[in-house]
Amino acid sequence: MAARIAQTTGAEHTAILGLGVYRPARVVTNDEVAGPINSSDEWIRTRSGIRTRRFADESETIQSMSVAAARGALESSGIAVDQVDCVIVATSTHLLLTPAAAPRIATELGMNGSAAFDVSAGCAGFCHSIALASDLVRAGTASHVLVIGVEKLTNTVNPKDRSTAFLFADGAGAVIVGPSDEPGIGPTVWGSDGTQHHAIRQDKDWMEFFHEIDEKGLDAVRPYLAMEGTAVFRWAAHSLEKVCRDAIDRAGLSPEDLDAMIPHQANGRIIEIMARVLKLPEHCALANDIEEAGNTSAASIPLAMEALLRKGESKPGDTALLIAFGAGLSYAAQVVNLPNWK
Repeated sequence: MAARIAQTTGAEHTAILGLGVYRPARVVTNDEVAGPINSSDEWIRTRSGIRTRRFADESETIQSMSVAAARGALESSGIAVDQVDCVIVATSTHLLLTPAAAPRIATELGMNGSAAFDVSAGCAGFCHSIALASDLVRAGTASHVLVIGVEKLTNTVNPKDRSTAFLFADGAGAVIVGPSDEPGIGPTVWGSDGTQHHAIRQDKDWMEFFHEIDEKGLDAVRPYLAMEGTAVFRWAAHSLEKVCRDAIDRAGLSPEDLDAMIPHQANGRIIEIMARVLKLPEHCALANDIEEAGNTSAASIPLAMEALLRKGESKPGDTALLIAFGAGLSYAAQVVNLPNWK
């Protein structure tokens, strides 16, 4: 008879214990990005809901923005560095294939020996990582998990591409996930649709680029982020209502129980459609950070969460629906209680 393998058990319930963000210093107006794409402030605002966004400079890196956001999350949660034994970084713009960004971030924070890895799930990466973190704590694999959503999309976007240049921006948000006396993170509803993989993608792989260099030399064009905006809009507008309702149902709630909805800040029109089809109650705050921050992919939900709390539109302890979707196409949603923030 085989020897019996011991199992771990963890916390019965989990919650988001603290939140921190980093917004780059440089504020970029629509007028600034409109010129190279032959557009206008009015066109950008009408199409996306964006008025400004933040662009990181050379000193504001994936690592530095993550560390700054993480320190805010640690401070607001009251959790010490040595209590965090896992770091998950959701990003699509760490431009090294290896190693991952997470180990160096963990080390700079003083978390030597902590498990640390990156998650690549596009704009849905933060919600994927919340799911992983909650399950790790509940299983006893980790005691506290630092989850970071961070992007420097200005490194990946062609400033002359009319479909992406006005939309994407930079920033970081971080939370601490840990044990809780009461349920603070509901079940996650997630999935993917690979038939739509072309809708948001890198427009060529690195081997194609290397072959172009061999053939064209300095005339070779580097890979950029590409997006078929109409395809994404249609998919999101028609496919995500069920995901949202399933997440609310699995949490044992109804839309009337929500104090806030924090969708991925992809497009102001998509956000409005989602709120309308869910028939959210009047008291339910709707995150609209895209107006000031643009689309920051995996960073957008924690940034939008911070904006709601900072402006007093929501408060710690409020019940909020998180829903994210992006490259893959991938999606994830869960209901959470909002944390303290810094």
